[in-house]
Amino acid sequence: MEAFQAIFNTVLIVFIVTTMLSAGFNTTFEQIASLFSKVWLVVAVLVVGFVVRPLVGWGTAEVFSLATPAFIAMALLWACPGAPFGAKLVMTAKADIQSGAVLQVMLASIGSITFAPTANAIIAAADLGDDVSLPVADLIKTVAALQLIPFAVGILTRHWAEERALEWNRFALKTSSITFVFVLAGALLGSWETVIDLIGSKVIVAALVASIVMIAIGYFVSVGESPTKQAAALVQPCTNSGPAFAAAAIAFDNDPEILGAITAILLFQIVAGLLTAVYFSKQNDDESSYSRTVSPQPASA
Repeated sequence: MEAFQAIFNTVLIVFIVTTMLSAGFNTTFEQIASLFSKVWLVVAVLVVGFVVRPLVGWGTAEVFSLATPAFIAMALLWACPGAPFGAKLVMTAKADIQSGAVLQVMLASIGSITFAPTANAIIAAADLGDDVSLPVADLIKTVAALQLIPFAVGILTRHWAEERALEWNRFALKTSSITFVFVLAGALLGSWETVIDLIGSKVIVAALVASIVMIAIGYFVSVGESPTKQAAALVQPCTNSGPAFAAAAIAFDNDPEILGAITAILLFQIVAGLLTAVYFSKQNDDESSYSRTVSPQPASA
């Protein structure tokens, strides 16, 4: 079992590092400057991601009276926005891809620092037990190092050597995708009985409800054209899972019940996000088709 945990933790580190490297390789300073010119959009996304999102996760866990392991999983996952999968959802929706990608990176980068104190504050306020807490300082140092440094390396490489960055990104992106599958598989392998027990439970319903609420809030609070609002909505429901898995390893010794709840909630966050992205995609296709239909035609000679 110790060997399995060592392998799991190593793969987890590779996943986090390559994910943020790829994010850096795909981001330019011009894109960041362009996004930050949309001040109210940035403010709205930050408030929703770092204030509303943790409260929604906490409130949902309270409403559904989740057991302690699932409650901890909700606290960890909803305190950590910025999932790379969010950018993929924006692409699926055919929404504002550039804004969505940069918003996702912004949330992930800031979240690497805010994650631990936010999750710990929720766990403490929920009074889950005297022995339930996070080593905040250790988690901040670990997660920030695994996310911020690779992202900085990636974006600086993109700035100074764009062709090399794009070349390296293919390897980083492929490695990130493969290791994410292994992280999920490892979590399932170590806690498959817990995951099976959660099917049809309040945990799954809580995950879906919280995801839908975050998509709705993300859309209606943001500003801009519909594709930009869709992008802002779709980066909100899914979790930057690396820090959550890291917290489960560091603070809870990969507790199978917590790992199982994390894995189940992540899967249904993705389900809710994908269904919404497909709906937005159909909506955007219909609007595009309508625009072509009503656009004035050139007069015939």
